[in-house]
Amino acid sequence: MNEYDDDKLTGGGTPEEPEEPTAAPAGEPTSAPAADIFAAATPAPEESAGSWRQEVPEDGAYRYQYRPASEPPRYTQPSQAYRPAAVPPPAPAQPKKKKPMSAGAIIAICIVCSLLAAAVSCAVTYLSVRDGDWAMGRVIDEIVPTAPPELNLSASVPGVVNEAASTVYQLACQQVVGVTTEMTYTNFFGQVSAASVSGSGFIISADGYILTNNHVIEDARQGGYDISVLLHDGSEYTAELVGYDKENDIAVLKIDAAGLTPAELGDTDSLTVGQVVYAVGNPLGELNYTMTTGIVSAMDRAITTEDSTGAINMFQIDAAVNSGNSGGPVYNAAGQVVGVVTAKTSATGVEGLGFAIPIDDAAHIANQILEHGYVTDRADMGITSQTVPASVAERYGMAPGAYVEAVTAGGPAGQAGIREGDIITAIDGKEVAGRTELSAILRTYAVGDAVTVSVWRNGQTVDLAVTLGESEPPVDDTPQEQSGQQFGYDYGDLDDFFRQFFGGFGF
Repeated sequence: MNEYDDDKLTGGGTPEEPEEPTAAPAGEPTSAPAADIFAAATPAPEESAGSWRQEVPEDGAYRYQYRPASEPPRYTQPSQAYRPAAVPPPAPAQPKKKKPMSAGAIIAICIVCSLLAAAVSCAVTYLSVRDGDWAMGRVIDEIVPTAPPELNLSASVPGVVNEAASTVYQLACQQVVGVTTEMTYTNFFGQVSAASVSGSGFIISADGYILTNNHVIEDARQGGYDISVLLHDGSEYTAELVGYDKENDIAVLKIDAAGLTPAELGDTDSLTVGQVVYAVGNPLGELNYTMTTGIVSAMDRAITTEDSTGAINMFQIDAAVNSGNSGGPVYNAAGQVVGVVTAKTSATGVEGLGFAIPIDDAAHIANQILEHGYVTDRADMGITSQTVPASVAERYGMAPGAYVEAVTAGGPAGQAGIREGDIITAIDGKEVAGRTELSAILRTYAVGDAVTVSVWRNGQTVDLAVTLGESEPPVDDTPQEQSGQQFGYDYGDLDDFFRQFFGGFGF
């Protein structure tokens, strides 16, 4: 930095000439470097008295001026300052390119490595065989060759006939039939719609008698529709309904055919849990003659279905059955029919719970239908009943049991003094929780047996002696006119529908 004294420059006084600079010793530069020039402008430490200072004015001439010690220095930026010339940075060093290895060198290295690996492997093998203390040598010494096991292909499971499933299927194809009902109806919008109900059945006589479930043909019976039976060879017949038993879900059909192959009926008493069984039918009404296999999972299950009037004795199987299998046979390994597929448990996450009516029970009911048109040897009280749940009974101060809705005039219950509105709570001391239990208990008795029936009436329990009679022929429940009742509403026509929902406005 340069330093000036304005007062001295304008107020007079000639500064003394500066002393000549001393010549630099030999070998040293005569001019100061850039750092010395900037250092010359830096003020020296203050002294106690005035002193002479070297000044560099704008014209570049060196002068000395006197400044008292009490006056502070003043600095201005020189018009021209020394700036060293810019030096370009050195260029980065270029990396040296490595000379690529030739293909011959690579091949040579691979060959050498292979030879080394082979040599090491041979050495290890030699040492392991020679020296018995090596672990590898011990393992080799301990390996003892053994003969392969002999397979006994003729082995059979005790108690089960060794019959191939394909042989059973060939029999089933000659005995199982498809049962279908095509229905038409008019909905409450006046449109004609069609629907089909499909199930299965099997031939029980060479002249065309067929056994199936009642719920397979119930819509056809109530609606007056034709029942079609399809055989394995593709021939189709219109079947006649011979009879049915709603309580046990059994029906018998007849087609006009001859020379058919009837099923051989087995013995339900010989069934045991774990025995192999096969189910053959028409699942979903589309997959005709499908066979599934499983075992008997349990015996003597009391199962109540949507269409039965009470609990039905069935055995449980884990063979896959679906809608459309109903009425189809369950075969044992000998190709004998031991049950009639009737129900399955349908719920999310539930599989392998199928149920079949034992063939002994189904055959007995079929013989009753063929001989009398209905089951005649079933003990009956002559009443119509409904279940009173325990929750309802508690709420209204009633007893749980079977509520008597109607009494047949002149029947066993009417003669014993049972009235409409009574609630049957027990038979011979056996608790009756509802209609299902009442039907199950009555099946253990025969026609003519005398029983004690306990009924709840007006807050009191009354015991009445009843002599059981014979069951009556089924009441014809075929509707005279198709209405919306089967579709969830009880209206005869569209006028009834709109009067119910729209306050009397009809067409």
